[in-house]
Amino acid sequence: MHELPVINSILKVVLKHAADNKVKKVVAVHLQVGELSDLEDKWMQQYFDYLAKGGIAEGARLKIERTPVVMKCTDCGFSYVANLKEDKKLACPSCGSERKNMVSGREYFIKNLEAI
Repeated sequence: MHELPVINSILKVVLKHAADNKVKKVVAVHLQVGELSDLEDKWMQQYFDYLAKGGIAEGARLKIERTPVVMKCTDCGFSYVANLKEDKKLACPSCGSERKNMVSGREYFIKNLEAI
């Protein structure tokens, strides 16, 4: 149920941009969601449908693109896509260090809107 407040925030941003640009109908919302985000596509769309009912975004589809987990080694500075299913330590492929910071993987944001 944690998708509800996230989708509510997303819808507010969508509606603000739609109003600012005199949009008559929002057709689709392209979202970028990190692989480690625990937001589920099915529930995001269901909550979006529920919250958008009766407005200009009613019927709009969420087009969700998952972004990989990217780490940056704190020892050598190398950035790399982390394969969480195969490597539990997520060691740097350049120097082997296990000291790293997450660059992306938990984020979510609106990439663009399709509207008329």
